[in-house]
Amino acid sequence: MVKLRLKRIGKKKAAFYRIVATDARVKRDGEYIELIGTYNPINGYVKINYDLAYKWLLTGAQPTDTVRNLLSKEGLMNKLHNEKYVAKTTKSTKEKAATDKKAKVTKKPKTKTTTDVKK
Repeated sequence: MVKLRLKRIGKKKAAFYRIVATDARVKRDGEYIELIGTYNPINGYVKINYDLAYKWLLTGAQPTDTVRNLLSKEGLMNKLHNEKYVAKTTKSTKEKAATDKKAKVTKKPKTKTTTDVKK
C-alpha cells in the first residue's frame, strides 16, 4: 500500500521534512517513490505540488494524520472530498429525479370503459 508521509531530512533540533509517496513497508527515512512537497515545522512553511498529491490521493494512497492535516490546511482534502462524494450525490439525485419523471410520464391513468347495454 502506498502512503503519503513525512521523511525527516533536518539536523538535530532543526527538523525539516519532505512529503513523499512511499511504500508502507519502507522505513521512515528510507527510499520513496515520489517527492510531493516539503514542510518546515519551525516556521510553518509548507510547499506542496498539488497535481502530484491529488494524483496519489485519487489512486488510493493513504496520507498519515500529519500529512492529512497539512493537505487539509492547503485545501486539497476538501477539493478531493467535493469531487469524489458531493459530485456523486448530486448525480444520483439528478438520476433519481430523471427516473421519477420518466415513471410519471410512462404511467397513464387507467380509464374504465363501461359499455352501456340497451334494454
